[in-house]
Amino acid sequence: MIGFLTTGIILGLSAGIAPGPLLALVISETLRHDIKSGIKVALAPMITDAPVIMLTLLLSASLSEFNVILAGISFAGGSFILYLGINSIRSKGADVEIKHTPSKSLRKGILVNALSPHPYLFWFTVGAPIITKAMQQHVSCVVSFIAGFYVLLVGSKITLALIAGKSRAFLTGRIYIFIMKALGFILCIFAGILFRDSLRYAGIL
Repeated sequence: MIGFLTTGIILGLSAGIAPGPLLALVISETLRHDIKSGIKVALAPMITDAPVIMLTLLLSASLSEFNVILAGISFAGGSFILYLGINSIRSKGADVEIKHTPSKSLRKGILVNALSPHPYLFWFTVGAPIITKAMQQHVSCVVSFIAGFYVLLVGSKITLALIAGKSRAFLTGRIYIFIMKALGFILCIFAGILFRDSLRYAGIL
């Protein structure tokens, strides 16, 4: 259970602080309006991802006996995580551009996250094989992974909203960039694990 919780925490933190449309909106709403608006945007994944997670759970249950399909999904997940890892290593900081738009923070956050391909790619290619492995052990492992992921995903974005409300310089500073690069290397390691799992499902290892 601890292993799945740790995996969720690392992946959630990586997704939470990685530059992207939702983080850009968190920052812009914080700077344009207030910290409360940024926090509302940060909470959007809790709403939009629920149906995706349910589909992932159903997919994992139905594919648990189909190793060839799981091999393909794990390979796709490894490729996606590797892509995110390389982008994190190359990161030069978060976009702090302010867009002057009316404050409808939660609605805008839900729309941006629902229209982003990242949640769907993550849960169908990365989340599915991890949850499949977790379900083979115990349902608590599944809960630990999902809880760890979302506590850090949402929590890190809320933290960045609080920091942006105090000083936008942090988001382009050395500490933030160092953290991004370090998490990028960790993501590349996770990509290797998913590639290894893909070969195991295919019967090569």
